[in-house]
Amino acid sequence: MKKAFQKMSLTIFLLSTTLVAACTQPLGAVESKQTATPAAPSIKGPLDAKEVEAFADPLFADKMKKFNVNGSSFVVVRDGKVIVNKGYGFADKEKNIPVDKDTVFQIASVTKTFTALAVMQQVDEGKMDLHHNVEEYLGGLKVPNTTGKPLTLYDMLTYTSGVDLPDITTFIGPEYIGQDISMEEFLPKHMPTVIRPPGEAYTYDNFGFLLAGYAVEKVSGMPFAQYMDEKVFKPLGMNSSSVRFKPELLKRMAAHYGPTGEPHPTFGHAPTDGPQGSILSTGEDMAKYMIMQLQNGQFEGKEIVSKKSMDLMHAYQIFVEKDIPIATVGFETYFNELANGQHVVLKGGNMPGHSSLMVLIPEQKTAFFMSYNNDSMMSVDIYQEFMDHYFPEKEKAEPAYLPLSEKDAQKYIGLYQNTRALAIRTSFVYENGSLVLEDEINGKQKLRMIHPLLFVDEEGNKLAFKEDKAGNITYFYYSTQKGVGVVAHSQKMNQKQSFSDVPNTSSYKNYINNLSALSIMSAKTGNQFDPTGTMTQGEFTDALIKAHGWSVFPGQADGIRQQMVAGIPNVNPSAPITRQVAAVMIQNLKQLQPMATSRVKLQDTADAWAAEAITALVSQGIVDPDTKVNADGSFTFRTKDLLKRQEASALLDLAFGYYSLPIKH
Repeated sequence: MKKAFQKMSLTIFLLSTTLVAACTQPLGAVESKQTATPAAPSIKGPLDAKEVEAFADPLFADKMKKFNVNGSSFVVVRDGKVIVNKGYGFADKEKNIPVDKDTVFQIASVTKTFTALAVMQQVDEGKMDLHHNVEEYLGGLKVPNTTGKPLTLYDMLTYTSGVDLPDITTFIGPEYIGQDISMEEFLPKHMPTVIRPPGEAYTYDNFGFLLAGYAVEKVSGMPFAQYMDEKVFKPLGMNSSSVRFKPELLKRMAAHYGPTGEPHPTFGHAPTDGPQGSILSTGEDMAKYMIMQLQNGQFEGKEIVSKKSMDLMHAYQIFVEKDIPIATVGFETYFNELANGQHVVLKGGNMPGHSSLMVLIPEQKTAFFMSYNNDSMMSVDIYQEFMDHYFPEKEKAEPAYLPLSEKDAQKYIGLYQNTRALAIRTSFVYENGSLVLEDEINGKQKLRMIHPLLFVDEEGNKLAFKEDKAGNITYFYYSTQKGVGVVAHSQKMNQKQSFSDVPNTSSYKNYINNLSALSIMSAKTGNQFDPTGTMTQGEFTDALIKAHGWSVFPGQADGIRQQMVAGIPNVNPSAPITRQVAAVMIQNLKQLQPMATSRVKLQDTADAWAAEAITALVSQGIVDPDTKVNADGSFTFRTKDLLKRQEASALLDLAFGYYSLPIKH
């Protein structure tokens, strides 16, 4: 079974899972970076309540059963009017309370669009400039920056801030409900560093929107929650929406459930005002917000924000490839193929126990919003069915593919690391005339080239490379439903200078180089790796945490350390580590099941607490080169021997690198 912190990692990565998009008309040379798209076909879209309900009622019945969802809201607006606003199932199954238009949900990262709106209001008033150094608006707060390029609000709101730890401020949990933690006291203690030039790479970023909300607070002179009440919620008549947990909203909040239907506690935020994801709202209120969006910032005769600002929120600014948009000011997207050629902007959000999705189709004056009470990806299915039903796409011609020579493939080959989820690493090699991707999520995928920066995998998913001004490949972007939530560019890792004491003939060289490139294990002294040297338990633990890669969230390293030593007697960070202790530490985190088909047999004697872990790892191919598995499955692990540094590099790379399991040697 996966451990709790691993489940939480994936849940938080889905915090604000936004889906798909296309392009819109240019706004001018300064602000718009988009390309034109063919005119959308004339399509009727949703017509009236009876027609929409005939479509939606059986759809929600089917999908709620599939994803084990107890209750969901669903609201559709068109041409300034609400067509449908209804609930399905139960807000609280145990109390038999149905979902209706006034049921309160945590909309999670849909909040980010409200934060972007607040920034654009300040831009309209001349109090902010999207392209100035954001530190001008932070009241003296400084953001560490090693790049020499100032960080701007534009970078932050288009998910290209370049910070090393975009989730360092993602503090959520039941303990934060009822607390009052200000952004002013919180941010100085939890500050990432800008390590990539802002604007260079797309990385889903909770920190950037938190900081943007803080800038609004400082410039406006109002606490963020008060600002949203006075400048957004009240003008829109959103009387059941708040940045904070107000008692009257908590009474109407839908209960929270896990993916398998078990009750889940309500999670709060730190800081209390969470511009990145803390808004509570209802279908009734979100209908008003979507109408304002589709009316270019106007609502009931009032201008909430200027048309120029709204255009920036609806026009794609960031592209991972010229035909693949990824972010507007405030919105971001993936699964581009599901848009069916329409201009779509979306924002989704997930908190443990609640999920939401907002979809705008501005050219069709149509939008829908849904919230439901578990953290599954039901919204992806609903979105796809909605687009296929109301805005179907004509059959597209298969693209022409170009050949790729071994010489031309060299620039892509290497090891890459996701800029958000450091645990996700990907390798590219050239095999039998094709570029081949391998990672833990997608396994091995043979890629076909559409043009030198755009490829497609065997399942039809597109992969876009990015190159620098010198023509060197620096990043790639690849979004599949298997990897949902890991929404970011992956950066090519420069292989560092080879160690003087690791010969080219060493069977450990590739593992050592991989861990060095990822800064997991480096030289012991000078340019020497000390491959046959030993390690302490503490040294191996530090390397294991880095190799595991999920400690990008606040406080997770402590949970990882506790889990990795479970069942190991006499843990002592200063003691030399044996091979069996290392194997158990790895297995405690991997939680692998032994491969039934491998039938490996451990021949030497391991302690009772270690034998099962060793067998599981070896059966999956996680074994150092000096451990040979015989034809009958028997092997000697040298269980009580001290672990050598080169052996640690092999085990850590194979267990937590880019390899798809089981590993074929």
